[in-house]
Amino acid sequence: MISASSETSNPAAGARRIGVMFDRGQRPEDLTSFAVELEAIGADGGPRVDDLWVVEDLSWAGSVSSATLALAATGRLRVGIGITPAPLRNAALLAMELATLARVFPGRLVAGVGHGASAWMAQVGAASPTKLALLEETITAVRGLLTGATTTVAGRTVHIDGVTLVHPPAVAPPVVAGVVRPRSLELSGRVADGTVMAEGQGPRAVEAALDTIAKGRAAAAEDGPAAHELIVFTHLHVDDDPARVATATAPVVEEYTQWLDVPARDVFLAAGEAPAAAGKIRSLWEAGADTVVLRPVGDDPLGQVRAALAELA
Repeated sequence: MISASSETSNPAAGARRIGVMFDRGQRPEDLTSFAVELEAIGADGGPRVDDLWVVEDLSWAGSVSSATLALAATGRLRVGIGITPAPLRNAALLAMELATLARVFPGRLVAGVGHGASAWMAQVGAASPTKLALLEETITAVRGLLTGATTTVAGRTVHIDGVTLVHPPAVAPPVVAGVVRPRSLELSGRVADGTVMAEGQGPRAVEAALDTIAKGRAAAAEDGPAAHELIVFTHLHVDDDPARVATATAPVVEEYTQWLDVPARDVFLAAGEAPAAAGKIRSLWEAGADTVVLRPVGDDPLGQVRAALAELA
């Protein structure tokens, strides 16, 4: 059980926002310049990017340190963490880290938490036999602590006894769940401020996810979060040559065919000429996504983002 209030700031829910991922393959020392250049897009009056998202995959970079670099380098962008694996994070320590960022950069952080890839968690001895319980209890504990409330969680996996943050943020940042399967989507609707959907999933998957999330929100009734933002990641590749598009995106299609367990034809990409890529992005908004986060594939990632934004304008 938990005893805590749950006020958070989630102004993006219901909006049409655009974000860009700093891909895990890029060097951490390039993040600051990437963030500065991303924030400068649209400074001349053109369309602007709303979010920069960082990731935390095993053997790549830490998400909290990456988010800190991005926030410190910019003044307007919202920075999203997508995602911290619950098995790797003590809930109280994660809340402390997030509270520090939310205090120093108010209104500019959104924190994603998820199960973590099972194979990666096993590699570091963090695999959990109670994945759903661990995620729910972690999100509930972190959200409670970020409000500044004295928080107690006596769960199957998370145990916090009367902890209160000394320096909570004035307004807690949204804590969102990065999940895929139906039971996890329902959990997200019940306890999180939003849901992050992984790459490769198109409008039909968005609509189905919203239906499942709604069941969780209905079950939570008045005790659940007040708003729920749907954030959808999607690969972006802008090129006028269909052959080059196919070559560049083939590894992505192969990876997500296996990871999502779907046929290759069902792996969703915002790829092709700029108008076609922009149309794919719009289709995610029209299906119900609040925020679409672009993960550019190939060379000149920000050039591809600019091309897609020009069409979206």
